[in-house]
Amino acid sequence: MKQLEYPFDSSYILKKKKAIKRELLKNEDFIEKRIALLSGSTIGDIKNIIELFLLNHGIKPIFYEGSYSRFYEDVMYDDGVLKEFNPDIIYIVTSNRNINLYPDINDTDSQINQKLEDTFGKFEAVWQKVSQDFNCTIIQNNFELPFFRVLGNKDAVLLSGRVNFITRLNMKFSEYARNNRDFYINDINYLSCWYGLERWSDPSYWYLYKYALNIDAIPLLCHSVANIIKSVYGKNKKSIVVDLDNTLWGGVIGDIGEGEIDLGNETPTGMAFMEFQNYIKQVSQLGILLNVASKNEYDNAIKGLNHNFSLLKPEDFICLKINWNDKNISIAEIARDLNILPNSLVFIDDNPAEREIITQSIPEVSVPEMTSPEKYLDVLDKSGFFEVTNLSEDDRMRNNFYKGNTNRDKLKYNFTNYEEYLKSLEMVCEVGRFSPSNIERITQLFNKTNQFNLTTRRYTNLEIVDIMNGINYVCIYARLKDKFGDNGIASCLIAKIDGDTIEIESWVMSCRVFKRNLEYVVFDRLVEEANKLNISRILGFYFKSAKNSMVKDFYGTLGFEECYKDEEKSVWNFGVSPNYSSKNNVIKISNNEE
Repeated sequence: MKQLEYPFDSSYILKKKKAIKRELLKNEDFIEKRIALLSGSTIGDIKNIIELFLLNHGIKPIFYEGSYSRFYEDVMYDDGVLKEFNPDIIYIVTSNRNINLYPDINDTDSQINQKLEDTFGKFEAVWQKVSQDFNCTIIQNNFELPFFRVLGNKDAVLLSGRVNFITRLNMKFSEYARNNRDFYINDINYLSCWYGLERWSDPSYWYLYKYALNIDAIPLLCHSVANIIKSVYGKNKKSIVVDLDNTLWGGVIGDIGEGEIDLGNETPTGMAFMEFQNYIKQVSQLGILLNVASKNEYDNAIKGLNHNFSLLKPEDFICLKINWNDKNISIAEIARDLNILPNSLVFIDDNPAEREIITQSIPEVSVPEMTSPEKYLDVLDKSGFFEVTNLSEDDRMRNNFYKGNTNRDKLKYNFTNYEEYLKSLEMVCEVGRFSPSNIERITQLFNKTNQFNLTTRRYTNLEIVDIMNGINYVCIYARLKDKFGDNGIASCLIAKIDGDTIEIESWVMSCRVFKRNLEYVVFDRLVEEANKLNISRILGFYFKSAKNSMVKDFYGTLGFEECYKDEEKSVWNFGVSPNYSSKNNVIKISNNEE
């Protein structure tokens, strides 16, 4: 929904929240998540606005609202209500109003350090108790800077200054987040500075209603929290499609030539374009796929990308759709070439007419409002499209994976027999059980995969660890390499043992390895494990979603028999035999048993 994308109108959202919610609930493709809000202040509107942003991301929250300003007691002395709620996420909504042990000016360094440790220790105790009792994702606000400085500028320098104290406390929070899985900081220290500390909190709201932040700042806070949650559950955007003229440089290159485009340090606007390019290049290092959709002569456009001051070069892009086709056609082709859904794309174009065409013709594509070049970077950065919760090695290598696919596609046209083409790729698959070294990538794959996803279950890192260590589970991952490069961990399966039956709980495969027979490798390994365990049958489940119709009959292709079907799901049965013949005959297997 456009009204919930940055830059949004906070007052409109607060005023129209009920109408916005009604509109969002018309969508039927939601995943439900149980979210506990534990507070250090009044949070009623925070809950309502978080809900809007989550619904916009396809997540339907079920909320538990803790007692007012009793976040510590709600966890440490839970009477069983929170335990019964069984949260997927606990969000601890605190602010600098919840710091009770600020240093006094006359305190010694030792006393101040002890206050710092005691303050941190209180929060750490809560986090550890949550991990112990609920094994769920934790989101914790850090702290905004103080609203006054008794020591003036020295407040940031002296240990007795509140600015110094909060800065050190925030660093301890960050260190904890680095060292603990499924623990995320909602950085209100940054948000409040960017928004303006004076506007962030209104003392009258605190004194009258115990609101720790200004009402108008609530949508900004909630937007940030919702971005973390949607990232945890694989709802981030995966790819950027960018225009060229007046988007990556100033001017129409076909009219003025590459030597006259506005790009570089010589003009203010040229500097803005260069800084925007630099930002996009950094975003690509997160694993975001870069593409071009531009109405231009191909040779002219390439000259622009090869300009001395262009930081983005032709080789930085996966798809270059540079032609005179309508851009909705080019964008649809890019989605098809990358084998991703349109809702994974962000389209960046300076032209409002082009943006409107995409909004109307492919509404799933996100189309931010790009006004002046000086604002491009801010709009893209504050959107939260690419919020980072985990950054795996596969993320860093993703652009290389897709560039390898370009070479694979070129090779394919040399063969009339598809199996011979697959053999020519010289594929090698490392297949093994889940291990601590690949937990983050495995979790990410389950949460980000929508098309080849039989049940669309989502997991946290901690849940995957529990499953990996459980004696009643078979957990298989597959990493595929070929002569063009490493595709990384591209398929994962979780199956639960129930007597003489194995039930496939989740099975996912990355779109970048479709039609390579990797699914046969995974299934062969599952049958092998089943025979070791004297399992007589394997049950497979398909749960319908808006995006996984391509696998509705997948189990039938493996030799399963359908034993139940309704509008929402189907159940499939496979009889395990010790005489089972492997289905894979094109991929060499490399076993890895950590």
